[in-house]
Amino acid sequence: MSTEETDSMATLISTLSSSFNQVPPAAVPAVLDCILASTGLSRSSLFASLLDTFTKLSEDVMKNNRKLDYHDCNYLTSLVGALCHLLKKFDTNLGALESFIWKCFLPLMKMAHMFSRNMLNQITESFINAVIETNTWVVVEATLVPIFLRLVASSIGVPENEVSDTFQLMLGSEMGTTNILSPPGSPSLPISCHILTLMLDAVLQSKKTAVSPESTIANGCFDDQNFAGKLTWGLCSLTEQLLLQLLEHRSCAIAFLLPIIFKAFSSYCSFQFSIHGQTFTLSRNNFFMKIWKCCRTLFSLGTVERRDAFGVLSLYLSFFPFTEKNGDSDMGDKVEYFDIRAETEFWDEIKRGLVDKESLVRKQSLHILKIALCINGAVQSSGVSEDISPENNSMPHGMTKRELWADKEAKSLGVGKICSQVESSLDSQQKWEAFVLLYEMLEEYGTHLVEAAWNYQVSLLLQYSSSHGDNTSSISGAVYQNQIETPGEIFNWLAILWERGFNHDNPQVRCLIMQSFLGIDWKNYGTHARSVPGYFVLGSFIQGLNDPVHHKEFGVKGIYSSMTIEGAAKFLSKYTSYLDVRKCIIFLSDLAFAAKLQSLGRVGLMCLAECISSAACQVGKHNNEIDAQWFEDGVADMIQAGNSPHNDKIVLLDALRFIIESSKQHFNSNYRLRVCEKVLKSAASVVCICDLPLDILLHFISSFPWEFTDYGGPLREKVQEWLMGCGKHCCVNCCSTEMKLLKSLHDFPNRFTSRCNDDTSTTFDDEDLDAWEFEAKRWARVLFIACKEEYQLLPVLMFIQNHGSDVCKQNNNMDQFPVKFLILILSLVLELQMMQERVAEHGSKVRTKSEFVVPESMNQFSHADVHNLYQRFTNIFLLILEELVSFANLSCSIFSYTNTSKTRDASLPGSVTGKLGGPSQRRLSSSTTTAVLQAIMSMKAVANISSFSAQFKTDVSLDLAFNFLWDFYWKTISSPACDSETGAEIHLAAYEALASTLTALVSVCSPQTLDLLKKYDLFLSDGKSLLDSLVLYFLQNINNLLAVGVFVRSRRAILMNWKWICLESLLSIPFYALRNGLLLEENNFVFSGSALKCIFSDILESLENAGEGSVLPMLRSVRLILDLFALGKSGSLVSLCDGVDSQMLWHLVRSSWILHVSCNKRKVAPIAALLSSVLHSSLFSDESMHRIDGAPGPLKWFVEKILEEGTKSPRTIRLAALHLTGLWLSYPGIIKYYVKELKLLSLHGSVAFDEDFEGELADNRDTRVEVSLLAKGPDPELTKAFINTELYARTSVAVLFYKLADMAVMVGSTNENEDCHAALESGKMFLLELLDSAVNDKDLAKELYKKYSAIHRRKVRAWQMICILSHFVCQDIVSEVAQCLHISLYRNNLPAVRQYLETFAINIYLKFPPLVVEQLVPILRDYDMRPQALSSYVFIAANVILHASQPVQYRHLDELFPPIVPLLTSHHHSLRGFTQLLVYQVLCKLFPPLDSKASETTTLEKRCFEDLKSYLAKNSDCMRLRQSMTGYLDAYSPHSSVTPAGVFINRVEEVEFECVPISLMEQVLNFLNDVREDLRTSMAKDVVTIKNESLRSDGDQDCMAILCNANEKKSRTELPKDVSLDFQKKITLSKHEKQDIDVSSFMGNQETYKQLLEIEKDDKLLAQVLQSRTLAMEGERSSRQHVILVASLLDRIPNLAGLARTCEVFKASSLAIADTNVLHDKQFQLISVTAEKWVPIIEVPVNSLKVFLHRKKREGFSILGLEQTANSIPLDQYIFPKDTVLVLGREKEGIPVDIIHILDACVEIPQLGVVRSLNVHVSGAIALWEYTRQQRSQ
Repeated sequence: MSTEETDSMATLISTLSSSFNQVPPAAVPAVLDCILASTGLSRSSLFASLLDTFTKLSEDVMKNNRKLDYHDCNYLTSLVGALCHLLKKFDTNLGALESFIWKCFLPLMKMAHMFSRNMLNQITESFINAVIETNTWVVVEATLVPIFLRLVASSIGVPENEVSDTFQLMLGSEMGTTNILSPPGSPSLPISCHILTLMLDAVLQSKKTAVSPESTIANGCFDDQNFAGKLTWGLCSLTEQLLLQLLEHRSCAIAFLLPIIFKAFSSYCSFQFSIHGQTFTLSRNNFFMKIWKCCRTLFSLGTVERRDAFGVLSLYLSFFPFTEKNGDSDMGDKVEYFDIRAETEFWDEIKRGLVDKESLVRKQSLHILKIALCINGAVQSSGVSEDISPENNSMPHGMTKRELWADKEAKSLGVGKICSQVESSLDSQQKWEAFVLLYEMLEEYGTHLVEAAWNYQVSLLLQYSSSHGDNTSSISGAVYQNQIETPGEIFNWLAILWERGFNHDNPQVRCLIMQSFLGIDWKNYGTHARSVPGYFVLGSFIQGLNDPVHHKEFGVKGIYSSMTIEGAAKFLSKYTSYLDVRKCIIFLSDLAFAAKLQSLGRVGLMCLAECISSAACQVGKHNNEIDAQWFEDGVADMIQAGNSPHNDKIVLLDALRFIIESSKQHFNSNYRLRVCEKVLKSAASVVCICDLPLDILLHFISSFPWEFTDYGGPLREKVQEWLMGCGKHCCVNCCSTEMKLLKSLHDFPNRFTSRCNDDTSTTFDDEDLDAWEFEAKRWARVLFIACKEEYQLLPVLMFIQNHGSDVCKQNNNMDQFPVKFLILILSLVLELQMMQERVAEHGSKVRTKSEFVVPESMNQFSHADVHNLYQRFTNIFLLILEELVSFANLSCSIFSYTNTSKTRDASLPGSVTGKLGGPSQRRLSSSTTTAVLQAIMSMKAVANISSFSAQFKTDVSLDLAFNFLWDFYWKTISSPACDSETGAEIHLAAYEALASTLTALVSVCSPQTLDLLKKYDLFLSDGKSLLDSLVLYFLQNINNLLAVGVFVRSRRAILMNWKWICLESLLSIPFYALRNGLLLEENNFVFSGSALKCIFSDILESLENAGEGSVLPMLRSVRLILDLFALGKSGSLVSLCDGVDSQMLWHLVRSSWILHVSCNKRKVAPIAALLSSVLHSSLFSDESMHRIDGAPGPLKWFVEKILEEGTKSPRTIRLAALHLTGLWLSYPGIIKYYVKELKLLSLHGSVAFDEDFEGELADNRDTRVEVSLLAKGPDPELTKAFINTELYARTSVAVLFYKLADMAVMVGSTNENEDCHAALESGKMFLLELLDSAVNDKDLAKELYKKYSAIHRRKVRAWQMICILSHFVCQDIVSEVAQCLHISLYRNNLPAVRQYLETFAINIYLKFPPLVVEQLVPILRDYDMRPQALSSYVFIAANVILHASQPVQYRHLDELFPPIVPLLTSHHHSLRGFTQLLVYQVLCKLFPPLDSKASETTTLEKRCFEDLKSYLAKNSDCMRLRQSMTGYLDAYSPHSSVTPAGVFINRVEEVEFECVPISLMEQVLNFLNDVREDLRTSMAKDVVTIKNESLRSDGDQDCMAILCNANEKKSRTELPKDVSLDFQKKITLSKHEKQDIDVSSFMGNQETYKQLLEIEKDDKLLAQVLQSRTLAMEGERSSRQHVILVASLLDRIPNLAGLARTCEVFKASSLAIADTNVLHDKQFQLISVTAEKWVPIIEVPVNSLKVFLHRKKREGFSILGLEQTANSIPLDQYIFPKDTVLVLGREKEGIPVDIIHILDACVEIPQLGVVRSLNVHVSGAIALWEYTRQQRSQ
């Protein structure tokens, strides 16, 4: 090319470049044609120049890595379009196309990430069009296809050599393009896949449009079918590999490759192609099977992979829906079609997907299922017209409004159509439709539809399965039909519905599904109940039963059951009845293990136990068959571990044991008992003890709470029956079972004592000791349960006697034997002591609420037998006691000072030094630890055996033992402290032994014990106090040991625990001695005052920092010292005692308070101990302890603190109330210092029930003891009933003052004393304080407060207490009391409060009759006061008349009745009805019927009253009112209503609000409101019926006449006689009703509507007056937009108010709501900010909504719904008509289906997040703005 031509070409290219920037790409071809025609340039030169221009541009872009703007993209598109246009001009120039590919197309693909997908599509489309027009596919086949195939293959890691071998063979071309594109510049995987799909799509399109299957071009022959086949084959191979790679690869395969492959196969069943002369066939079925294999692999991987697998299946089925004919229309060949429905795994995955936790997976599964079943869309029958007769269309009898609405929704979805086919049997397709309908209802639709259709559809499917279940062999048809034909399969699909129902978001739906499932009568379905899937029963069913919503009655009145639990138990009983015995046992084990797999709550655990028990009974019925059945199974199965029948039972017991352990997490003892009963019943029904090793049996029985199997425990007798094989479920002879068990129990001591550790060492530690003790305890428990007779214990007694006499000898041979032997004896002693306590409790103690009543038989032993048993064991113990003492003496040599002083610190074992947490470890070597533990155990055994035996017999050996024990005590406290850690540890162990020794010794302390101690006292002290030296030397020695400072922190705390336990025992000695008959000689004392003060000071110094284990013994020691001080003041036990001064007490209360607040856990026992020790009765009577110089004293300070803390801790304030009220009752003179605290207790409310409190009382002996030591409450019965309720604080105060009132009555009598005067004064003081608060307190004086609010509760509590205090009203304060009362009566108060004011007033006027004339009569004549207050005074006056004493009753009648009578005609309906009720009551009581003969002589007044009584008796309104109040007035007693029992004890479980009964006034108001509501509903129905009929047929007078007649008949037959005259009623028609209905044409002569006509006339007159204002507003209305927002389905006020505000902002034409009364609501007005005054708001009730929408549609409006449906249109894609009605759905359910059918279209707001829906107000605002935006743009 010459220079001129070059310059000319450059100029032309420059011009073209500027043109490309200015003209759209579509105009480029025309520009090029003009240039070529005008300039005469060759196409090749222009093409080459443009190609060079692009190359430079692309290199610049790639080099600078700059982003392309809009102009750059437009220029590139135009440039590529120009090149492609020139390519079309070349026709057969393959070189030009190849140059374009290498220089332009591939570089563009590298830059694809810089521009949009639209631009990519335009470029690719231009290129492919050029290829198609020039038919140059051979170039594409040789270049682009291999390149992009290699790129895709390399992205998934396929080696290069495999790429070459595979695809070169496939494409039949040799390509040396290994380095065509370097990886950094390669197109991305999505781009590569996208280009390949576009090329295949173009090839397929060209193949369809070709004249012949083969296309010919000038330069050779190209087979497009062959190319399509090879390309499809390549994409199929890549797809298979991509699906098994990462998410990115799977996404490309699903989004790009699979759609085009499926599209190809939808046109062609197979592709035939040749490579190097070899012919290959790519089959559709073969590819589908490979895809299914990939899906199965994905299903097994994870959640994301499962979702992708469902996506693949959904895509596959959308391209190849199942129809009757599946084939290739083009090919015409009938090829075998791959039906995925024949794959069992396909259906299994569908089932799993339908119950997946992820909603997207469930939707995909349902979509796939519907395609597989050939069900298009939702199961509806919109195209079926149904003729419904008037009878069928009417509301069925007994249906509620909710059920009627549900029925309508069900019919609109075609449920009626499906249900109508019951008479003819359902085919498979109809059953599938029913299943899909039920599933979609649970997933998408509202509760109403589920309620309407569920039960019937499920029963229909079950009925069909029952009737056809026996003919499964004759079923033929498709595989998917068999999925629901057989009974087993239909239950699998029903299980899916049940599982989804149990997990539904709506609790009502969950209840409905559960009730439906449990309501199935499985007897009607034969053996099909066993077809219910086991995984469903063990999983979803048990999880559903754990839902508390199914058990609303659970726990009410202490009954731990429900209808749901009973139904579940019946189902499982039936379910297991069809299983063989062994399978049933395995099933029971799996069922019991559900407690491990799932987190069960209280109700769930109880339900599980009940179900297991019910199912186990089925095994028990056939238990005799077990051995025979298992024997028939063969010996080989029995050998295998895990298959043994005994192993099955062991596994079952282990699972049942876990349920028992789980129940211990719940502290209510009655609940735990019920669970344990069911578990024990299950075990007894299935397991015979002959099949169990003894260890397993002991382990299982020991899991029961010990109090349940104690002597006299509620489960002991049942356990004994099971152990003895007395039930009918035992598989062998009962006697043989008993003998076998007893032999095992008798052999246990030998096995236990002879067993050694696994290693050769004979040492042991604390953990070993604990394990042995637990093992021995559970053996002893089962031994005493199993032994019915005394002789059955003889082998055990012989073992003790034989081995106990030579313990010292055996100690030399085997170190573990003596310790295990002692443990065994101790376990027997502890069991005997527990039995002894139970017998004593049964004989003398009244059980508390938390304990169990012992049967009269006291289990197997009578009282005489028990005593003989004690004697037998005592005799054996005394025989070996001397030997045990010798052994203990030998073992305790480790504690001697000689040994400890020589002991040096040794290296500690790793288990001690390496342990960071857990129990404190002994800092001793292993051998020393063994010796120490043996000594401790020997001392414990000697002490316990001696204390037990001493209760029944005296013996020389006992004296020896006691001397040895006390000698050990003195040796221990006189031993010097060691400065080595090992020596100190041994000394600590000595105190540990001493603690258990003293605990046992003091329980049998007697005067002889004190005599025994005198020898030590004489040696150590020259005083006369017997125990001073005993205690003081102990404290000195242990304090010296602590002062050495060798203990680590944890071991120091352990020593402090033993210190306080020992001290408590020592201080208890005098009290045990007194109990056992101590009589001190004159001037002989147990303690001295100085010694006690020293001990007291020692305790106080450590009290603040006491450890958790030391709290109880320290507080008990404080209480014992205060008891001794009190005895010392009376001159006994303590010498020179001046008690506790205020300084000491201040130290005590402050230290105790610090101790209390520092405890992390508020356990009952420490709180009770704190109260009984600090608030000691001996201190509480001293007034100087409460008030000192006008300031709070120490006890006052402590009470304030404890009650302040009690407001946060319910158990603290309840225990404080129990103790304080007992003290106040004992010392009423102290009450004057605690008025503020009494007020706090009276107004206090907290958590209603504390299960921990109940549990601690039931399980913990210390808790029961400490609570019993609190000051006794004034009323034990009320304490028992209310101690664990939020009422107890004020109940205790109420009982206190009720008891004080009895004392106050004695003032002025011969029995009066100071306490009587103090009681009267304290009552008056507290009454005036409460009345002052009720009148002047900020909260209590409020008149505006919400029902059930905190203020409402405080008011009720205050006036309840004031009623109790009415007994203290005296003449000197009555005027002040009456003034406060009248102020409160005049104020607004809710009926729950007002009834207590009325009761208090009645009692005041009954107590002071002169006040009636002075105050009550003038008040009653004030008819202008508030109706509420006037009603109260009428009630007060009537009851004063009715309950006055005989002398003043008729006087009160003359004074009060005349001002009451005029109120019978009050304009206020409630006051009028209330007065009628009370007046009739007075007339009936005080005006007996007149004799007809005497009527002439009767005064006018009496005749008038008689006629009035007759009228009130016969009037229907009054009759109905009285019937609704039956028994209330007769039962009301003002005197009993001011007693604690009257206020609190008559609780109703359903009424949980402060024990407040419904007042008479409240009942009257409820009755009147119900009657008015019935009248309003009846009249509104008539009006709506008239309006609907008028809108359907305008002016059809005949129809209207029929309707009116029907309404007349209905009103005459249904309404009561005087319904039209019942009460005053005003009805206001809505605006649209006035505009659209000519009401007068329908009124006729009906009397019911005369008032309506008059009101309408008044409205018309008012409309004329306001006409001018209406005209002025027309201009404003005309400027509004033509959109009506319909919110009639909404009921939440904030949403309605927000929509009103939105409508005004966007000037909507109007807002339609269901009830315009909401406009007056304060919340509405607050949110709407006066919008309701400017936007037109019309009233369209829900039942008139259809008519309204039809009318608007006739007026030309488009009816739209804002709802997500299958056909809804995105909001931004919908063009709103000018005249639009937009309907909003309900907040939860959305738009009902019957309304959706009316709509012209549904629009939805596109959502990108996870949450499914917006708030309805927000949605409406968005839609209104979109409408406004479109109208503004137009």
